Amino acid sequence: MTDEEEYRGPATLRLEDGAVAVEVRMSAHFEPIEGRFRWMGRTNPVEELRERVGAGLRTAVLEIPGAPRTPVRLSEPDPWGGVRITGAGTPPWFPVVGHER
Repeated sequence: MTDEEEYRGPATLRLEDGAVAVEVRMSAHFEPIEGRFRWMGRTNPVEELRERVGAGLRTAVLEIPGAPRTPVRLSEPDPWGGVRITGAGTPPWFPVVGHER
């Protein structure tokens, strides 16, 4: 995997009533049949986020420093306390590593 297909670092998840700072590890792959990227990853364990997702929160807006805000889907916390993040389209970290949207 190249640096362009992966992002590890700081991010913010904007929820309907505030923001949660997280560290994320994300990767992307291009779906040629769909003609777009699919990307996914996980947050570090954050108790507040884990509780909110456990209570039914499923959407947020991801902010990566230097990149545009991007809507994401959230899934159930993993056994280590991280929350899965998924999205489609241009990965939100591409501007950070020198790509144009």
